[in-house]
Amino acid sequence: MGVASETLEIWMELKNPGFRLSAALKCTVRFLQKRYLHISRSLGQSVFIKKSTSGMAMISTQRRRELWLFFIVVTPVWASPATGASDISCLVQPEMVVAVGSPVEGLLNSVKVDQGDFVKEGQVLATLESSLEQAEVALAKAKAEMEAEVKGSVVREEFSARKLGRAKELRKSTAIAQHELDEAETELRLAEVARLEATEKKRLAQLELQRANALLGLRTIRSPITGVVSERFMSPGELVKQTPIVKLAQIDPLRVEVFAPLVWLGKISIGKQADVRLEAPMSGTYHARVTVVNPVIDSASGTFAVRLELPNPKYRIPAGLACTVRFPEQ
Repeated sequence: MGVASETLEIWMELKNPGFRLSAALKCTVRFLQKRYLHISRSLGQSVFIKKSTSGMAMISTQRRRELWLFFIVVTPVWASPATGASDISCLVQPEMVVAVGSPVEGLLNSVKVDQGDFVKEGQVLATLESSLEQAEVALAKAKAEMEAEVKGSVVREEFSARKLGRAKELRKSTAIAQHELDEAETELRLAEVARLEATEKKRLAQLELQRANALLGLRTIRSPITGVVSERFMSPGELVKQTPIVKLAQIDPLRVEVFAPLVWLGKISIGKQADVRLEAPMSGTYHARVTVVNPVIDSASGTFAVRLELPNPKYRIPAGLACTVRFPEQ
């Protein structure tokens, strides 16, 4: 069952060219395109249709050097769930869109990817100039690998232990005084403390090496997701602050956004299967699964949001396409 009927309402108001449509005016471009010639004839002048990202449409015409905006609201009347399956307009979007930047400021040294490139999670996207960080890593590595102080403290501890053993034997025969034995015992304890201090210094040097490597790692920007580069904002030589370097889109799986009419409230549940038919130039029907049913209703349009997950393992389906979704009979 498709759309049974539709109602067309027109508002005319003098506005500036930068005026944006209200989110409450939820209509699809497909319905407006069907009415394009009819609207042109009724107005008797040149009419232009401008699509918007929210699925709205704005029809404008130039008359007496004034810009008149005609807001068109097409209100579809969907088939009731009781009558069987129904087609509902939808939009295919990326599962996730990430604007990737740098956690630290610096001069952009290289950008490894460009718009349209496919990337994997963890892949290097860009690098910042890091000569100072590399030098700090080399210095920290040299300190962490130093063994002389630790080995020297071990030798002194072993010597003090042997010296204390001889002093104890001599003390049994009263060959040395008690204070000499005390000095030997104290010397051994100080040698043990020196060895412990050398071991702790080496441990701190290893931690400093880890810290230097971490700071150096921040100069390499890696992909947080597997997907495609949708936009590239910066080039080598530019100063990176809080501006994103590239924008990534995860297109496997895809996300299908639907605004379902209230008659379907309570009939659509998480896990429910549905058939998604893509708009030209793509063709075919694909199976999707409901992952989100928004319990908050948009009172202005009389709809509620539903999200479906559409598998796209070979990236054959591009994001951004209009579509229709059909839920099967109950």
